[in-house]
Amino acid sequence: MKVNKSRRKFLGRAAAGVTAAAIVTPRSLEALALGAQAARGASAQAHTSKPPLAVSSSNGVAAVTKAVEVMHAGGDTLDAVIAGVNIVELDPKDNSVGYGGLPNEQGVVELDASVMHGPTRRAGAVAALRGCKTPSKVAKAVMEHTDHILIVAEGAREFATALGFEDENLLTEESRIAWLRWKETLSKEDKWGPSPYVPAPASPAGQRRIALERERPSFLLADRYTGGNFERRDELLAWADEVAHKPPTGTINCIALDASLDISGVTTTSGLAWKIPGRVGDSPLIGCGLYVDNEVGAAGSTGRGEEVIYSNGAHMVVEYMKRGSSPEQACLDALKLVAARYGNDLDKLKDVDVNFYALNKRGEFAGAAIWNGSFARNGELRRRQFAAAPDGGKGRLFESAYLFERKA
Repeated sequence: MKVNKSRRKFLGRAAAGVTAAAIVTPRSLEALALGAQAARGASAQAHTSKPPLAVSSSNGVAAVTKAVEVMHAGGDTLDAVIAGVNIVELDPKDNSVGYGGLPNEQGVVELDASVMHGPTRRAGAVAALRGCKTPSKVAKAVMEHTDHILIVAEGAREFATALGFEDENLLTEESRIAWLRWKETLSKEDKWGPSPYVPAPASPAGQRRIALERERPSFLLADRYTGGNFERRDELLAWADEVAHKPPTGTINCIALDASLDISGVTTTSGLAWKIPGRVGDSPLIGCGLYVDNEVGAAGSTGRGEEVIYSNGAHMVVEYMKRGSSPEQACLDALKLVAARYGNDLDKLKDVDVNFYALNKRGEFAGAAIWNGSFARNGELRRRQFAAAPDGGKGRLFESAYLFERKA
């Protein structure tokens, strides 16, 4: 049966209307309105830089500064971004990357990383790598010394060992305290923490000993670690409680453009705290946590990796830039794909945290997030930011564009 053009157009419009009606709710309408408002407001804050330029997540101020220094000295863009993120990977105070990263549910730190070298159109990655503080360097070795792109778990550890990377314990005492706090508060029915079955002490010495042992291991470890400084101990335990109940998803992404207009990038992470052993997020997956097209630009991500994997986030950002979008608009459009998966419903999206970072060959750069920020325990809004070292200068923080706005 033939269908005339006008009827075909009508059927197309009707199908589109049914689809839209299926996902629109009062909350989603509010979300869409806020998203449109945010996108309009953000467009007035476009950033442009002369190369060398480096862009990173907010924990990468030192990283972008280092990356630009390496490029100023004539270093390759990939060597530059890896040198930058190595600062964070080796920092035991950053609990989301490398040494000091929060562990999996068994108390073991597993790291993921990927690299992409624009000039040679190559990539390398490792996932669920144990015992190596700088997985970015191992990912680079995969790119340079194998016919593979991604090596995981025991294979990644054996590969790293073969190339001389030392097998080290990555769990710091602070991360151990946070992990123990999580284990102890996981359930009232498990066997962590003091036993509920307490015999009657036979003497005062027994009573004192039992009273001492009623303290949880995390408390005792924190007390020893802080040398009896009660204020520092309580601060440490408060932080441990915060990350135990709401695991962070921190990562560092760093992308760079040099004077020859070549581009490279790296993403490295310890992944989601308390994850199932072997869980892999977006960071080591090419096209998800990182993507570089030397003819167009580069993008990376941090936040909930499962959402970025589902939307192939970094690749979509670069694809939008390839079609003519600015880095900022490309990041926002990629975030809209995440929001659309939940019908643009703010209630369903309230705990979803995804951030994109991007730059193009013209030196335009941006960062964008689903939300404008998150609330700290004291009720203060922590605004979403990203780091950049524009015009070959030192790194500093910039405000991220965003889709939705949190209100007190």
